[in-house]
Amino acid sequence: MRLATWNVNSLRSRIERVEAFVQRHDVDVLALQETKAREEQLPLMGLQSLGYEVASVGYSQWNGVALLSRVGLEDVQVGFEGMPGYGDPVAPEARAIGAVCGGVRVWSLYVPNGRKPDDPHYVYKLDWLARLREASRSWLGEDTALVGDWNIAPLDSDVFDIEQFRRSTHVTPPERAAFQGFLDDGYAEVTREHAPGYTYWDYYRQRFERDRGLKIDFVLGSPGLAARTTGAFIDRDERAGTGASDHAPVVVDLAD
Repeated sequence: MRLATWNVNSLRSRIERVEAFVQRHDVDVLALQETKAREEQLPLMGLQSLGYEVASVGYSQWNGVALLSRVGLEDVQVGFEGMPGYGDPVAPEARAIGAVCGGVRVWSLYVPNGRKPDDPHYVYKLDWLARLREASRSWLGEDTALVGDWNIAPLDSDVFDIEQFRRSTHVTPPERAAFQGFLDDGYAEVTREHAPGYTYWDYYRQRFERDRGLKIDFVLGSPGLAARTTGAFIDRDERAGTGASDHAPVVVDLAD
């Protein structure tokens, strides 16, 4: 099975890129983040004609996650148990969707950004991660992939200039500890060994062209899934050119 994750930064704006991407790389399951639309607004006919079933959740032009699968799409779950909401009044956001695809439970996750360490959104981010960790422990016994935009750079080397980010989100000790918690529970990050390099480059000041990026898109696999991982790569070409997302897709290959 070939599994990919991509923060597409608006599916409606990049539907042609997505259709070309899944065909070029022969992708079986694609997890998308920041689809930025309600399901009825998504242009899905082309993907469906390629044999993909689609499950998505989106409430507005913000956030939004989806799963595309040509190997089955069963037991779809919108949000995980205990997932917190945000706002006034507090409401759930479209940040998590899971389903069983070809025998693998795949979760497309768009972890809250956090904004600034003194912002209420940062507190929300840490709570969201803690609740996800609680829920994810029950999935360790099956082949499970927690994939998506984690909005955390776990290592200093995951940031083009760590000194510039020392006082920013994504690298604070509590965020990194939250990420490490999944690994302590038994998940393994399965892409780093095979796919070095950044996955996100801001549009600001030609950061992609100068390779001043962040590694914040990851695939965390349960022990069973990690044992099946045979390779991974980052498709940097999808970050290049006019109309690109600010994230590159991450692709993982799993043995049968």
